[in-house]
Amino acid sequence: MFDIVQADAIREGRATDAYFALTRAALEGAERNPHVVCEVTADQFPAGEFEVFAGLKDAAKLLEGRDVNVHALRAGTLFDGGPVMRIEGPYLEFAELETALLGFLSPASGWATAARRVATAAGDTTALSFGARHIHPSTAAAMERAALVGGMDGFSHVAAGRVLDRQPGGTMPHALLICFGRGEQEDAWRAFDDHVPDGVPRVALTDTYSDEVDEALRAARAVDDLEAVRLDTTGSRRGDFVHIVREVRWALDDGGFEDVGVFVSGGIDAEAIRELAEYADGFGVGSAISNADSVDFGLDIVARDGESVAKRGKLSGPKQVFRANGEHVVRPADEPGPTGGKPLLKPLIKDGELVREFDIDDAAAQCARDAERVDFGEKP
Repeated sequence: MFDIVQADAIREGRATDAYFALTRAALEGAERNPHVVCEVTADQFPAGEFEVFAGLKDAAKLLEGRDVNVHALRAGTLFDGGPVMRIEGPYLEFAELETALLGFLSPASGWATAARRVATAAGDTTALSFGARHIHPSTAAAMERAALVGGMDGFSHVAAGRVLDRQPGGTMPHALLICFGRGEQEDAWRAFDDHVPDGVPRVALTDTYSDEVDEALRAARAVDDLEAVRLDTTGSRRGDFVHIVREVRWALDDGGFEDVGVFVSGGIDAEAIRELAEYADGFGVGSAISNADSVDFGLDIVARDGESVAKRGKLSGPKQVFRANGEHVVRPADEPGPTGGKPLLKPLIKDGELVREFDIDDAAAQCARDAERVDFGEKP
């Protein structure tokens, strides 16, 4: 019905670039299937620009059950160079999987990196992922997992919530207010309060028809125990948005609604959060995460039948990546690491058997610790 590549095509290696199928034909015809070591890498050497490793669960499920051994960083690890994954086995065991493997890792790592920037800027203030409308719906759960790994507090996508066993969050769209009509905003806010489940936060959207201050005060008066108002003002109408948010906050306080928070969404990124954090109680972030650039991973053979090899521009031989004093150090895998260095490539699959579990909260905690170690996102 939809233009979606099905899971069985991915698992069976049909979600691939044509030249891998042609390579299989050539190798099988020549009766060659060397034992290789391949590495997934974005930058050969540490570059000082850290990114968040994500997408590992799907990548692991793709390789599970095959005649391979795999080492990889932990999900949520910040990296800035060297391999993030090493695969060892007969080449034809996984040749056609390269396209899907990189497709699992590259966008997810980009989403998680963008989410980490947002989460770092937000600090202890709630930040939710609202970007699923900007991506193909078949990838929404992968994006929301990456957003959580990066440090977002939640997300809005219902189907992704079922996949990830998380409760999606949300308030109301402008469509609800418009369905009631101009002048009937109170009826719309009360309908939401009266009819949505008790566990849903009572947050009123207050910029549909009139001034944000006017609608914020009207909503606070209309709904008992209103938790927050949400400002989602379109960019063409904002002017000085920081001033608008401050004005709404002042008016609510002055009107006796000190307990009503101000939630901000619409074109919010890390820079906007830093400007608004003093005055806002929460953020909804969409395109700053969903439209993030993918991490430009490649997969390359670095050893064949025990011999170090590589194409031009790539570093030959299996490698290990160490963290030492907050920095990454890349060394040949058979050499000792730097004093006090912690090896980061750990077993993921042994003889085809998956030897790790994947917990979103553990990955998010890993990401937060690494971000603190390397001062990630501390500067605009």
